[in-house]
Amino acid sequence: MLEDSARKYPDNTATHLVLSYVGPLTIGGTLTYRQLLDQVDRFASALHCLGVRKGDRVTLVLPNLPQFVIGFYGTMKLGAIVVNTNPTYTAPEIQQQFRDAGAETVVVVSGFYKKIKEVQAQTQIKRVIITDIADYVPGIGRLLAEHKLKKDDLMVDVPDGNGVYHFRPLLDAHPEPPPQVEVLPNDVTLFQYTGGTTGIPKSAMLTHCNLLANTIQIRHWLVGMEEGKERMMGAIPFFHVYGMTVAMSLTIQAGGMLTILPNPRPTENVMKAIQKERASLYPGVPAMYIGIINHPDVAKYDLRSVKACISGAAPLPMDVQIKFGEITGGRLVEGYGLTEAAPVTHANPVYGERRAGSIGLPMPDVEAKIIDYETLTEKPVGEDGELWLRGPQVMVGYWNKPQETAKTITPDGWLRTGDIARMDSDGYFYIVDRLKDIIIASGFNIVPREVEEVLFQHPKVQEAVVAGVPDSYRGETVKAYIVLKTGETATSEKIRSFCKERLAPYKVPTQIEFGSELPKTNVGKFLRRVLVEEERKKLGAVKQ
Repeated sequence: MLEDSARKYPDNTATHLVLSYVGPLTIGGTLTYRQLLDQVDRFASALHCLGVRKGDRVTLVLPNLPQFVIGFYGTMKLGAIVVNTNPTYTAPEIQQQFRDAGAETVVVVSGFYKKIKEVQAQTQIKRVIITDIADYVPGIGRLLAEHKLKKDDLMVDVPDGNGVYHFRPLLDAHPEPPPQVEVLPNDVTLFQYTGGTTGIPKSAMLTHCNLLANTIQIRHWLVGMEEGKERMMGAIPFFHVYGMTVAMSLTIQAGGMLTILPNPRPTENVMKAIQKERASLYPGVPAMYIGIINHPDVAKYDLRSVKACISGAAPLPMDVQIKFGEITGGRLVEGYGLTEAAPVTHANPVYGERRAGSIGLPMPDVEAKIIDYETLTEKPVGEDGELWLRGPQVMVGYWNKPQETAKTITPDGWLRTGDIARMDSDGYFYIVDRLKDIIIASGFNIVPREVEEVLFQHPKVQEAVVAGVPDSYRGETVKAYIVLKTGETATSEKIRSFCKERLAPYKVPTQIEFGSELPKTNVGKFLRRVLVEEERKKLGAVKQ
């Protein structure tokens, strides 16, 4: 896709990094498609010279940056496998993922290097490639950016040697063409970690075919896209499967301009970028759109360049869709997907009928059916059951977890989503509930067990259960229900501070409820769903 766009639109802007705006000055930088392909080729050549071969794992621990795009395509050009890693992960979370993936090479921003160094001896990592957020910012903008980055400890000096290399010098030293490696459609090219359909963190193995198919499916869904002309707002993280496909890959496939926003918070950052860069497409999660429509200064920004947006990862109220359309003039529709499907499988028609509460219709070439989760027979129209999917974007399985794969993918290729859904008589689908315990907050998958294990490490905690509860901004938010040991006292803030030291920020409970006991089954298993139902009843009573 990148080579095709570079051939057709060599001088078009491919990536436009925006770190900040200082008056009329944009602190950032651009790469044309010709320049981007050159950097990708250099990265592939450099990796090969460092010993990376087909099937090896290269992990990207990066926020949204041009280096992510370069690392992503450069790794794939060698037939190696990208391992997307959330840069906000704590050192123990990074260690667990690196060890599971068998990653030997890591690309990381200098400000996050200390976390890599802390765990490297317990992993297979042989090579660390250091980059800086301002590496692709030219001129005075770079000086201004570096001053702030150093002040915020996001840019630190890391010496070369002992398996440590620096991104730009490494690429400058390898202008030679990369080796020609045979890459087949069904070769695995991405390890994308997820809570999956059972709540155990694991890596979905996605192939070149999976990623290409889903990109093309979305391209055809967004009718009216103009090749070589679209301006994509890249605010959703690229290490998240949704941002990777719908923002990054779709833009590259269509020869558009990808505006890269490493920090979409506060909301003004996004509104400024939409206005100044005239963004035409803006994929995101409900919290992003809710933040815009409710912002007190939204009227000060011209957002009328936005043509279309597909929202994923959480339910999108129709009221938000309508208000966003009134502000921007564009169409905002709800879609659905999951990591195991690269990720998009459903969406409401962008310019057709969008139905309240519906995830829409299946993408082209996606089969979907509703199955009784006890008898495994297909349910009639209008009845609830588990949503099963089959299509060219469905993963080949979970890395090193054949039993989990067998539970999730049937012998004839159906993906069991773990979501309870129904289909109406016109083929629109609706998510009703989830069989799995996974929490989806602002589009991020959170495994309750991960948070619970941290809570149980607290010396004052006797019992703890974590659940996802409804939240108007995040879709769901993390709530912890805690029973303290006899005679102990603790505050919510103390518990949260303990969690912040051990968990990525989005996993830290936003709500904590202390009690004397937790609901359990006869065999002592915590009844998480009872707590969630009680929370929904409370919410319903408040609304009434």
